Amino acid sequence: MAKDQKKQPRPKAETPKGFRDYFGADVTERKAMLDRIAEIYHRHGFDPLETSAVETVEALGKFLPDVDRPNAGVFAWQEEAVPGGGSGDWLALRYDLTAPLARVAAQFRNDLPSPYRRYAMGPVWRNEKPGPGRFRQFYQCDADTVGSASVAADAEICAMLADALEAVGIARGDYIVRINNRKVLNGVLEAAEVRPDQADDVLRQIDKFDKVGRDGVLALLTTGRKDDSGAMIEGVGLSEAQAAPVLAFLTSKGADNAATLANLRAAVGASAIGAEGVDELAEIAGMLAAMGVAEDRAVIDPSVVRGLGYYTGPVFEAELTFEILDEKGRKRQFGSVAGGGRYDGLVERFTGQKVPATGVSIGVDRLLAALRAKGLAGTQAQGPVVVTVMDRDRMADYQAMAADLRAAGIRAEVYLGNPKNFGNQLKYADKRGAPVAIIQGGDEAARGVVQVKDLVLGARIAAEASHDEWKAQPAQTEVPRADLAAEVKRIIG
Repeated sequence: MAKDQKKQPRPKAETPKGFRDYFGADVTERKAMLDRIAEIYHRHGFDPLETSAVETVEALGKFLPDVDRPNAGVFAWQEEAVPGGGSGDWLALRYDLTAPLARVAAQFRNDLPSPYRRYAMGPVWRNEKPGPGRFRQFYQCDADTVGSASVAADAEICAMLADALEAVGIARGDYIVRINNRKVLNGVLEAAEVRPDQADDVLRQIDKFDKVGRDGVLALLTTGRKDDSGAMIEGVGLSEAQAAPVLAFLTSKGADNAATLANLRAAVGASAIGAEGVDELAEIAGMLAAMGVAEDRAVIDPSVVRGLGYYTGPVFEAELTFEILDEKGRKRQFGSVAGGGRYDGLVERFTGQKVPATGVSIGVDRLLAALRAKGLAGTQAQGPVVVTVMDRDRMADYQAMAADLRAAGIRAEVYLGNPKNFGNQLKYADKRGAPVAIIQGGDEAARGVVQVKDLVLGARIAAEASHDEWKAQPAQTEVPRADLAAEVKRIIG
């Protein structure tokens, strides 16, 4: 055989690194959860939007092409050049659902209502190094209002987020929506006389508050501190007097919203932008109370600092407060499952005009994991009723049975494998999680009856019951063919 005719190796049957496959129960549970969230968003007057999975790199905005390909972070490729038209466009898979919204809001601004309220659900892709629980494709669920500068839009998003968490099964007391405001932080930085070139460094250290606490942030803002390995982390270089308003901001959470707002007013001092931020938080708190969202569901909390470098006004985070066991058996809180805020500068990239916007994004996989941790998802999904095949030449009769069951709203299928071994048919039904198997041989057909086998009860009797109990509560019954659907409905409830 010639060298170039050598047999090609078989491709490996493996999922690409950083990706995963979703099977029946995973897909079903995710859809059920998203359907419940969509109903809440729909009830609040938000419209669904589906955008292409592909955007131009220019529209995505955060990543720009280099000589060979765009910067790491997105899956991108270059279109073939058009003759006489220069190089082709760089395209990329979307890395979130917000950048496509900004493009849509700019592109269709003359056709869409203003404000434009939309929700979107779907996969996004990030070309990042995968790790445990970190995948390159994952689902997001967003809701945004574009075109309203009123903090009423922010308050509504927070109320809607609380409603959505409860709609999927998270009980009150097991979550809290926490709300902060970038303007308050700007006022604190102003009161602390932080130079513009120090602001980003201060933000980074503030973001470590939940890990290192008050004293740790004080050290990081001033002279520095040693990390767990003993290495010295350089401080920002603020004086303790400068750091004081920042620490007052971080520790201003009071017993209720009124106390927190009073502490924040003290922290921002004479800063006008800071006072504006506190006023906005007070408005949001008042509107949430008017909507019936009490402080045990959504609360003003200055410790919410993630995303403050991106958001321009109110910022919020939904945290699940119940405890789970980590991989080492230690108790810990589940943590954040959603975040959002006001991002007034995003659409401006396309139009040159400021367009106010606010929104929230739910981490779909993370919220589904939380429901499983609470026992609200992850149970064995019920499979279809399986109509077994006793006589190959009567396949039409079996298909008619399945059709009758479906017409009655019952999920059903006919066994389409080799019917020679009846035991294999029951094994198949077991593997499918079938609650019931339907059996009709020639004798039953002649008498106009079918055998209905309750597989769930049969498995329980086999595992637990005595012989007498088995005789008193048989798992297989004979019913007239006309009563098939009614009997199956009775069994599966």
